[in-house]
Amino acid sequence: MQCYNNDSVIYNADLLARIEKLNAIGIALSSEKDMPRLLEMILIGAKLITRADGGTLYTVNNNQKLNFEIMQTSSLGISMGGTSDQPVQLEPISLYRPDGTPSSKLAVAHSALNNKTINLPDVYQEDAVGFDFTGPRLFDKKMNYRTQSMLCVPMTSHDGKTIGVIQLINKQTNNEVVAFDTDDVHLVHSLASQAAIALTNKQLIDDLKGLFDSFIKTIAASIDETSAHTGEHCRRVPYLTLALADAASRDEGRLKDFKLTEQERYNLEVASWRHDCGKLATPIHIVDKSTKLETVFDRIELIDTRFEVLKRDAKITKLERLHEVDYDKDKAVLIETRYRQSIEQLDAERDFIRQCNKGVESMAPELKERVKNIAARTWCNSDGQVVPFFSGDELNNLLIHYGTLNDDERQIINDHILVTNKMLQSMKFPKDMASVPEYAGGHHERMDGKGYPLGLTRDEMSVPARVMAIADVFEALTSWDRPYKEAKKLSEALAILGKMKQQNHVDPDLFDLFIHEKVYLPFARAFMAPELIDIDEPFEIPGYPFDVPE
Repeated sequence: MQCYNNDSVIYNADLLARIEKLNAIGIALSSEKDMPRLLEMILIGAKLITRADGGTLYTVNNNQKLNFEIMQTSSLGISMGGTSDQPVQLEPISLYRPDGTPSSKLAVAHSALNNKTINLPDVYQEDAVGFDFTGPRLFDKKMNYRTQSMLCVPMTSHDGKTIGVIQLINKQTNNEVVAFDTDDVHLVHSLASQAAIALTNKQLIDDLKGLFDSFIKTIAASIDETSAHTGEHCRRVPYLTLALADAASRDEGRLKDFKLTEQERYNLEVASWRHDCGKLATPIHIVDKSTKLETVFDRIELIDTRFEVLKRDAKITKLERLHEVDYDKDKAVLIETRYRQSIEQLDAERDFIRQCNKGVESMAPELKERVKNIAARTWCNSDGQVVPFFSGDELNNLLIHYGTLNDDERQIINDHILVTNKMLQSMKFPKDMASVPEYAGGHHERMDGKGYPLGLTRDEMSVPARVMAIADVFEALTSWDRPYKEAKKLSEALAILGKMKQQNHVDPDLFDLFIHEKVYLPFARAFMAPELIDIDEPFEIPGYPFDVPE
């Protein structure tokens, strides 16, 4: 039979309780995603299992300095860094001197540089060891405190690098300050090991996320850079998308059931950056087509030349007829009059065709008819052949109803969303990001099911996808760098968006929120020319009665 005294039982029970706390802390560390909270949990955990009054958590930065991340002293009510409202305003500790030699006068620096645990029963009696405790002495004098026992334990990554140090001060036992014992060292070592894994994993995740985000934004920037006429579309759309999504998530009216989680918001941000990635496969001459006749160059110059040929022919005909009538005065006047009328008509037709070539507004039937009448002309080409004034392709482009793209070109532009969907669906998104393709792929759908590429109705689309549809339209209306139009005034853009609500193109609830919460205004101030911001209050916007959405 074995006998146990009370002290042994109490000791074992206490150690077991501290080990259980350590296990609980380790489990909590493995699931924490927020870095400040993670750092705070490490220090609080270390203090808890050692009963330390104070502590500081340091991390090693890229400049080989120790950053003060968290500082806490329970007896003084000090809590800085982490989730507190007060940051640690202390300069990082350099681990190396300017000449590159180690600077290990401070105990915490020595621990980091040598990957070594330092356990000091009383720092004021350890000057002979060679550590500099000027800092603790100044702190003690200022705060009427007595720093005594100190434990410094390095946190080491899987590859042997010190990534931080846990420094604990003044272990408390029966209201007295005592030295940290062997059990404390072992427990903190275990915690430091778990903490290092958690921090390394978190840093790895953050680095991978940073790489992914930079890749996404680089692709978006390359889309904008390939075209002089898309500018910063891929940067402006995320700005507006997230602003409207945040407003929808706060809404307690018709959108009260929509709440955007942190992960969903990130997914929407990624989707908004990637929503036009299919344009990488769109021929740049179509994306950049600024006039109806533009291909590699603007063919209006060829038509201008033809008008000049007709004017030249008219002049030759005039001279020939003058010669035929032997410059009879009365007949010569008539010939000159008809010649001037012919030149004026050719100039007017040339100017009209130039205007049609811009393709800014929708083309009325009578304008199309006039183009066809001009197309009935003929001219003599360089081969001496009499040919139609416009080629079939030129006439087809000049008769474009709106904008600068013909039906085939518009289909190619529209197909960018199919390419976008194909590209996004081929990416191996993790499960919590599976919504990205759906968010990005729906920005050209309409609430009435007449959009593209899938013809989805409002009920078949998520709220984030509907948000992106509004953001994409409004950005396009207000952008100044599109080839086929000038930037709209704010009032004009809102009016067009209002009509799109009335025609069931965009989500009515999101449109009302967009107007009522003035989501458009910060965007306009950030990206529109000041002279185009002509209203603050949307009193007369079509489709919007000025009342609070229910």
